[in-house]
Amino acid sequence: MTKIGIYGRSSLIKHKEYIQYLCSLLESKKIPFCLSKQLVAIADCACTDSFSNHEEFIQCKADLLISLGGDGTILDTLTLVKNSGIPVLGINLGRLGFLANTSKEETEKSIYSLERNSYQIEKRMLLELNSNFPLFKDENYALNEMTIQRSNSSSMIIVNAYMNGELLNQYFTDGLIISTPTGSTGYNLSCGGPIIHPQSNNFIITPIAPHNLNVRPIVLSDDVTLTFEVSGRTKDFLCTLDSRAASITGEYELAVKKANFSMNLVKLHDNTFLDALKAKLMWGLDQRG
Repeated sequence: MTKIGIYGRSSLIKHKEYIQYLCSLLESKKIPFCLSKQLVAIADCACTDSFSNHEEFIQCKADLLISLGGDGTILDTLTLVKNSGIPVLGINLGRLGFLANTSKEETEKSIYSLERNSYQIEKRMLLELNSNFPLFKDENYALNEMTIQRSNSSSMIIVNAYMNGELLNQYFTDGLIISTPTGSTGYNLSCGGPIIHPQSNNFIITPIAPHNLNVRPIVLSDDVTLTFEVSGRTKDFLCTLDSRAASITGEYELAVKKANFSMNLVKLHDNTFLDALKAKLMWGLDQRG
């Protein structure tokens, strides 16, 4: 390990003491590092090497990126690493998540492991979104999900969904979630979608408040191309990729497929996906009272 990048949101001002501790730890070990510009404004250290976008991050020549925050912060880092293959370690400053599953109490131990390259890499599938009109520029991919939603609270929308050109279903709904295996424990889960293992080769289509009670989520192979057409009483609709959103109209034709690159997540210990399920969802605990 020769250089570490550190990313966090500006809301981490309440964790200023921890950020200073992390910087001091790296300085004491003579490990070079760079900070996202949000953290430069918070941290009190001598680091002047900073970044705010993908190009600046690549110029920093970091070998690994540490994400400070929760699972949502790790989703942010996808637009920084893009297809570079640079791995991301999530240090959670709140409740442990599915992606950011290293606690801040483990920081020194984690840096020790990084120094010795004593860690594993988990490759997470990404989805890629294409459209007949420009949308999300060169950040047209997601780690968790892509959604199509109504842009206001007035009425439902109609989404025609096709698999490899064949009509799959016509959804009368408030929206549609197209989830990766990683995203199955996110928005998909809160809307009644199934949990699938992160290494499964699948997409999940989950309707949001469908107006047909017989419409249920469906799991599909990730080697297909999914296309979508949206219509409704209003002109504008909402399309999202993870936490990024853009306005679309019924003239947009959307196509989703598996991206040709993955996101690399750092795994430092033996905790498995099943361990996370048991910890987060309390599986295996007798709660009958």
